[in-house]
Parts: sequence; structure tokens; C-alpha cells
Amino acid sequence: MSRYYNGPRSDHFDGERFFDRSGVSPKGRPDLLRWMRDRHFRRTKAKWPAWAPSPYADRPPERITGARWRISYVGHASFLVQAGGLNILLDPVWSARASPFRFAGPKRVNDPGIAFADLPPIDVVLVSHAHYDHLDVRTLSRLASSHRPRVITPLGNGTIMRSHDPAIAAQEYDWHDRVEIARGVAVTPVPTRHWSARSLSDRNMALWASFVIETPSGGIYFVADSGYGEGRHFLAVRERYGPLRLAILPIGAYEPRWFMRDQHMNPAESVQALIDCGAELALAHHHGTFQLTDEAIDAPRIALSEALVDAGIPAERFRVLQPGQVWEL
Repeated sequence: MSRYYNGPRSDHFDGERFFDRSGVSPKGRPDLLRWMRDRHFRRTKAKWPAWAPSPYADRPPERITGARWRISYVGHASFLVQAGGLNILLDPVWSARASPFRFAGPKRVNDPGIAFADLPPIDVVLVSHAHYDHLDVRTLSRLASSHRPRVITPLGNGTIMRSHDPAIAAQEYDWHDRVEIARGVAVTPVPTRHWSARSLSDRNMALWASFVIETPSGGIYFVADSGYGEGRHFLAVRERYGPLRLAILPIGAYEPRWFMRDQHMNPAESVQALIDCGAELALAHHHGTFQLTDEAIDAPRIALSEALVDAGIPAERFRVLQPGQVWEL
């Protein structure tokens, strides 16, 4: 039996671990050691500044009603989406480190774009998977104490949350389970090319997902982490859930490619993912807050600009925000 989830076998669960039939297993320890050696001996890791503050800070309104969206970038993969009268947090991380430890691990180089005390009432939280830069139990516990939101997450992740704090109101769902959260607003976890773990012994014991969010103003496709592969998942979302108004896509944490290719897209692949999913607009994330991989802090933004030119897509269609910046549609 798995550590986090007990349930029937399926086409992506073998009774103990989850898998993606069109995906690739994550790299093992020998490859991890090779990457660490390259960082040490070949100095492949770019040096980030110790502190790179954003000039922006957002103080959101209490609600946004009608046919408008207001999307605030908190940092890394964290957003506040205000739409349909609801306040929805995506993969909220307010902790100083994306790590199981307070004293070690990737440390943020800028403050969250919204101070925690300035958050409006949070109704719903979406958590995509178990990696520490997406599932931050300390932030979820703070939210449970002060906002009591409904937390929607893929199978198995609720066990992780509740083991830290039983007050976290986690509800677990499988791929393609449609969850109504208010009139005219629904959320569906969908397959993505990734994996999960919290330690060396629990790989893929909790499911991972992207989310399709239905709102009165159109569909939002939030891709938290994903490799590109052959683009099957993006094409499938277009076919099953389109048309989409906005895709929120990762552009960072992609070097070295031999190690990261199967789990993280580079900016050129993210542009192709936008084309594949057919969204009208795109918004970038996974850049400029935590250094998880080897590229320079400004490399994703530069590479995205180049990829958009190569694809003939105007820059305003695929925006890159700094923490605290807001996009209103």
C-alpha cells in the first residue's frame, strides 16, 4: 500500500505509485550525482544575486465581479486569480525556502508580490503536486488558520497536508474530475508530464496535475510543472477543454537540458505549448524567485523573447510579470 493514497488501480495508478503512460520516469540517483559533479567541477551553475527585489507590491481588492479577471503574480509558481467573485490562490508559497528545512535549500531572492497580511479573503487554493516549491505546508497552514479556504489537489497530496496540519481542508481529486467551486466556476485537474516526491522514498506516491479553471470570462489553463515531450497533453487539453482564454505556463528551471528536459520546459517549448493548447494569451511563471537549476536569473525572460520572435508571436500575447505586478483582463 502507498504512503499517501489507497485506491483502485487505474491507467495511471498501479496500486502503489502513479505514472503517466505517455511520460518518462524521472532521473535516478546516478544522474543526480552527475549533475552535482558538473556543477562542482565544471561550474555549470550560473550565479544568481543573493537578493533581487521586485519594484512592485500588490494590495488586491476584496473581490472582482462581473466578466473581469485580475491576476497578481506572487512569485515562482504562485498567483492570486480574482474572477467570478472568487479569490483563488495557485500553488501558494510564502516561505523563505522551497525546502523541507528552514535553514537550507533554495532560498527566495525577492519577497512575495503580495504581503500575506494584504491577501483578500481566500476561497479556494489549488495545489498541483508535492514538490516543495509548489506544496508549501507552512503557507497552507497559515491560510487554514486565517482564511479557511477549500484546498483542491490531486490524489494523495491531502495526506501530506493533513499530516502537517489537520486544519488544512484538502480535497483530493483524480485527473479529469470536474469540481464546481461556485456558480459558473469549476476546476478540473488534468494530466501533465511530471512526477512527485517529498523524500527519497516516496517518489510518485501522490499524483501531480495541471488545472483547467472555468470562469465566466473564459478558461484558464494553469500548468504548474511540465516537460514538453511530444506535446500530447497540451493538444489533449485543447481538444477536450478548449477554447482557452489564458494559459499560465512555466518558462524556468530547465538547465541542464539532459537532466531537466523530461520534467521542465524551456521557453521555446513553452511557446510551442501555447500554440498546441490554443490559448488566446499566456502568462509566464517559474522564473526569478528560487534558483532550482543552472540557468541565469534573466535567462528565461531573454530566451522567451527570442522564442516568440522565432514563432512570429507578439510579445504582448505571452507576458512575463515580476512579483507584485498585476494583469487585468
